[in-house]
Amino acid sequence: MYNGVALQAGTSHYFGQKFSKAYDITFSNRENKLEHVYQTSWGVSNRMIGALIMVHGDDSGLVLLPRIAPTQAMVIPIAQHKEGVLDNANELLEALKGDVRVKLDDSDKSPGFKFSEQEMRGIPLRVEIGPKDIEANQCVVVRRDNYDKTVVSLDELEAKISELLKAVHDGLYSKALARREAMTYDAFDMDEMIKTADERPGFIRAMWCGELECEEALKEKAGVSSRCMPFGAKAIGDKC
Repeated sequence: MYNGVALQAGTSHYFGQKFSKAYDITFSNRENKLEHVYQTSWGVSNRMIGALIMVHGDDSGLVLLPRIAPTQAMVIPIAQHKEGVLDNANELLEALKGDVRVKLDDSDKSPGFKFSEQEMRGIPLRVEIGPKDIEANQCVVVRRDNYDKTVVSLDELEAKISELLKAVHDGLYSKALARREAMTYDAFDMDEMIKTADERPGFIRAMWCGELECEEALKEKAGVSSRCMPFGAKAIGDKC
């Protein structure tokens, strides 16, 4: 996360028969004999939503990934009291409905208030259309992740929205990955492990022989706990 603290999320555990024996939960096996069930536990639930909020959110509110955002784009009419603005905004809404989860904010709130509300809710894209845009046959699309503005022709809007949603997804992933890499450090001995843990929040990459007593020594001396063995990880030394 932003503060360098690791969040356990999306984990799976094999319980075997530990709990089924305790509660006497059985099934009939292939030989038609009763046997205690084998259990697993999957941590893919509310904690995943919490993880996304803590990894991607900012001071303005939520920043939701397009693939899970309930609303992917919000159409916001500018100067909607002027003739034709609301009609064109509704046309945009209908044009996008087939491919995008889109809504129209036609409330009496000011555009600035609508912008802030959309940002707080983490809606990936904001689609603005006003009198000058209508004259130019265009609209303005603003990304939630970096506030980049793109002027888009109304004739190309549907294709461009899909492209921008992918750009938001890729941008959020790249930003989070870069932060994780920047906050991952190597330690080659216990002194370096202790110093890094004290001064730099984040992950520490180190070699481990696999023995429990060595893992417990890390907790006792450096105040760190083991987290994972990354796929494709390369040895950085030959000393535990």
